[in-house]
Amino acid sequence: MNNTTAENYTNKILLKGNEAAVYGALLAGCDCFFGYPITPASEIAHAAALLFPRLGRVFVQAESETAAINMVMGASATGRRVMTASSGLGISLKQEGVSYLAGSELPAVIIDVMRGGPGLGNIGPEQSDYNQVIKGGGHGNYRCIVLSPNSAQEMCEMTMTAFDLAEKYRTPVYVLTDGLVGQMLESVELPEPRPQQQLPSWALNGVKNSRNNYITSIFLEYDELEAVNLKLCAKYRAIEAAEQRQENYYTDDAELVIIAYGIVSRLARTAVQRMRRDGLKVGLLRPRTLFPFPKTAIRALAAPQLLCIEMSNGQMVDDVKLTVNCGKPVHFYNRMGGNTPSVEEIINKCHSVFAGKSEAY
Repeated sequence: MNNTTAENYTNKILLKGNEAAVYGALLAGCDCFFGYPITPASEIAHAAALLFPRLGRVFVQAESETAAINMVMGASATGRRVMTASSGLGISLKQEGVSYLAGSELPAVIIDVMRGGPGLGNIGPEQSDYNQVIKGGGHGNYRCIVLSPNSAQEMCEMTMTAFDLAEKYRTPVYVLTDGLVGQMLESVELPEPRPQQQLPSWALNGVKNSRNNYITSIFLEYDELEAVNLKLCAKYRAIEAAEQRQENYYTDDAELVIIAYGIVSRLARTAVQRMRRDGLKVGLLRPRTLFPFPKTAIRALAAPQLLCIEMSNGQMVDDVKLTVNCGKPVHFYNRMGGNTPSVEEIINKCHSVFAGKSEAY
């Protein structure tokens, strides 16, 4: 890879999901990476440390996660495309900075490769950061766009998309994945690089002919801060209207639709294939955005029953239930602690639902 040619960008190469995200960031024109390594996301910092300087871009291993997110904020304010990455513990430490980014309407991309928790937990894959990321883990009235890849290819492509959405809406965007997707080695076809972007009109520019721009998240007058919040709420409504994304698989005639994201969606897809061969009408809806949640597509499902499968204590299932609003039963199956539901477990749970042996959640 280099800054001047697209030659060989379409070649397929073997990458871990974590590494693919770094390639996606570079192809999107990311100028700066600020981070601090943590398992199972460490390969993101490692790959960025190797590749960013080679391309004349900025890589800094900060002294802490808190320092990293504040570096992100400073670079974003100058109009640079900027990214950081971590896992749940580090994401917790970044939350104040994420709120500042949202309040200042600064674009940034944050990758969260989820691990087991709570507390120190372990380095196994989990989906337990859902509420922290989708509901807004920091203070104040803000939301972040959240993309949910389930492969190394999507780690690359969705990271590129995250930069586009961050700049379009001037907001932080998460790429939320799990330790399995981050660690899996898969073939990735690198997309064409994005054209070089001009410095945005709102950015600070510390040169002789500097722009007279002002970026802040502090508004001491009550009415002024209320107006800022109303503006943000309008932006989030626009995002919900325009950016819901999902993948439907055999949902048209399904009598039971599984809802799953991340690595669980790949296991569920295999389970659906097997059950279809056995004559069971099961489908899959995979949210590709977790905020905005694909409410329109879920409400459009004709299936009389839904089954939410997660690697958490039931965080996404609450959003599924709110979406259907008692319109149909929602069943639930989960694993935690670094455990992943097997294809056989998913099939057995579906049989239990069809047999009337599963109570709605």
